[in-house]
Amino acid sequence: MQIRRYFLVTKYAKSSVSVHNHNFVPKALLTFDRYTLNYKKLPYEVVWVEFPDIEETMKSIGAAPTATKPNGQPKYTLPAIHDFGTDVRLCDSIKIVEYLEATYPSDPEKALIPQGTKALQLAFLDASRALLGPAMRPLVPPQEATILSPRSREHFLSSYGISEQVMAPEKREAAWKSVESAWAKVDSWMRKEDRFVMGDTVCFLDFAIAGQFVLFRIIWGEDSEEWKMMSSWQGGRWARLVRDLAEFEKLK
Repeated sequence: MQIRRYFLVTKYAKSSVSVHNHNFVPKALLTFDRYTLNYKKLPYEVVWVEFPDIEETMKSIGAAPTATKPNGQPKYTLPAIHDFGTDVRLCDSIKIVEYLEATYPSDPEKALIPQGTKALQLAFLDASRALLGPAMRPLVPPQEATILSPRSREHFLSSYGISEQVMAPEKREAAWKSVESAWAKVDSWMRKEDRFVMGDTVCFLDFAIAGQFVLFRIIWGEDSEEWKMMSSWQGGRWARLVRDLAEFEKLK
């Protein structure tokens, strides 16, 4: 069995797959398939894709579009996988995780979507996206553009209408307060003593949250004031989650 995984090239990408996955921000909260592949110890290879080449590449492997553009044309996104063992091709992280859970099930006590929790986990994910997306939009996409390869960066900025104009200090401070407030709301949905969303048991939501904070660490830098600030939020809860799941974070 061999799974091929497709994701975006950044200017840090190498032919080796030993580097961190620099996720594409519109799907950053959902790029937990990498964690899932590593968690399940499934072998996979990596294909690097430039942003302008996503649609052509996805069409070439027979993957279905994940959305519709404003002009009515199909939209193709990353990440994606092609499982050569079953000849399944999938985009969309949620669908990928559900497929991997069904096709390569873990022991019940290690299931990422335990029986009876799918609807609740998806509701949590949708609620967090609705809350976090607007808050993070002024800060995250412009910063992520700085790590993209030059060709992908140009396409990313033009396609999504992202401005590189530096925010005024007072607006930037207000934006950061909005982001912290949004994450504080997510924190309020969980018990203070819980290590993971479901207590002591890992679920796919933990991978989604950890992946988001790994993105923050990458685009601002581990030694940056921004990352130090985010690491302290909610008593360091999110930074601890990243550390607890670090073994599943890297490309294999």
